[in-house]
Amino acid sequence: MPTSPEAILERSDSLRREIGGDFRDRMVGALYESAQQVASRSVRETGKRKWDFDQRVDRLVTSRSLGLPIMLLLLALVFWITILGANVPSQMLANALFTVEAAAAGWFDSLGVPLWITGLLWHGMFRGLAWVVSVMLPPMAIFFPVFTILEDLGYLPRVAFNLDWLFRRAGAHGKQALTMAMGFGCNAAGVTSTRIIDSPRERLLAILTNNFVPCNGRFPTLIMLAVIFVAASFPPAVASVAAAGAVVCVVVLGIGFTLAVSWALSRSVLSGEASAFTLELPPYRRPSVLRILYTSLIDRTVFVLGRAMLTAAPAGAVIWILANVTYGERSLASLAIGWLDPLGAAIGLDGVILLAYVIAIPANEIVVPTMLMCYLGGSMMIDVATYDEIRVVLIDQHGWTLLTAVNLMLFSLLHNPCATTILTIWKETRSPRWTTLGALMPLAFAFATCFATAQAVRLLP
Repeated sequence: MPTSPEAILERSDSLRREIGGDFRDRMVGALYESAQQVASRSVRETGKRKWDFDQRVDRLVTSRSLGLPIMLLLLALVFWITILGANVPSQMLANALFTVEAAAAGWFDSLGVPLWITGLLWHGMFRGLAWVVSVMLPPMAIFFPVFTILEDLGYLPRVAFNLDWLFRRAGAHGKQALTMAMGFGCNAAGVTSTRIIDSPRERLLAILTNNFVPCNGRFPTLIMLAVIFVAASFPPAVASVAAAGAVVCVVVLGIGFTLAVSWALSRSVLSGEASAFTLELPPYRRPSVLRILYTSLIDRTVFVLGRAMLTAAPAGAVIWILANVTYGERSLASLAIGWLDPLGAAIGLDGVILLAYVIAIPANEIVVPTMLMCYLGGSMMIDVATYDEIRVVLIDQHGWTLLTAVNLMLFSLLHNPCATTILTIWKETRSPRWTTLGALMPLAFAFATCFATAQAVRLLP
């Protein structure tokens, strides 16, 4: 019998190789089997036993063949409800806020306030806030309650169960599926939710890869591209369904990047053995309306929106300065676009798109209005009312192609986190190294993927 620490560790390693990697699963299975045997000896049943409601549902939602398709269908349904329900309130909110802006700017003009102060405060900072609020608030007010219903119902643990084997093969933790799902609403909230993972290594994996899930701020760009380039090819009756399907395809691609990057990190800078966990599926329960409203609207929507507003106001000021301050006969925005054009062309985009993403580091919601401002030569962010008008600007006037749309979808999915998420990574890790990696690694993937796609398409006859 070994007695020294070295001998005990050597014996432990040899036994681990003998018992195989599924030892914990077999041990937990044996415990439940023993518990079932004790229950069968202690409990007397009358009549023929039938499957209860939970077991009947779980046989479908956790089955090997139907579990993942059902999950994707529910995800598509959530996106469809969000896309269909957010358009009208977003437009109404934007109109109301821009009316306030016009009235306030007119009041400043009547008081004789210098034009640059009026422009910076109202056409810059306030308009940036107005865009973020009108774009973020309605989708979040729909997405988070629907998502919380699934959480309160007891479905999210089934998602973790369905995806556990994928994350385990990638060297990550099964609970990362839950943190990834939170990233759909906000990547900063997804990073914070990684606290449910006990292992520091696997928690860091979840933090560094959460950005590959498109957050609420990236949906406006993805939805715009899906409507203009995908839904326009379908009859109006199914156009919204086609758009939702296109967004789901982008989400599935993001999940693929999450697993691939987790696999690569777990075998390099974050190498180690994946820890197992026993997931006991809770019973399905009736959702609590009050809890759903408080959790989704107060804890999530208001909290995330507040942090986005703090970063959107400075971004709006930067946009206004770039559009209105000139060097020679050209605005700073025009000069920056000229510098970025060669890099944008190499990856199938252009300088306007890259400048929009540089300015939108504080808040992804302002990408589309910034692009439209630069394309139309405006002095402030521009509200183009309909997708048909956007189609004219992008395709007819500035020559966007399907390659531009595909690469912009890829870039929107993979680019660097917003400032709020980067700050959250720093707060959760307190490490300059991991914060820098979390900010720059997705950007490197975005440029590499878009460059490879653009060059492959250009080589085609």
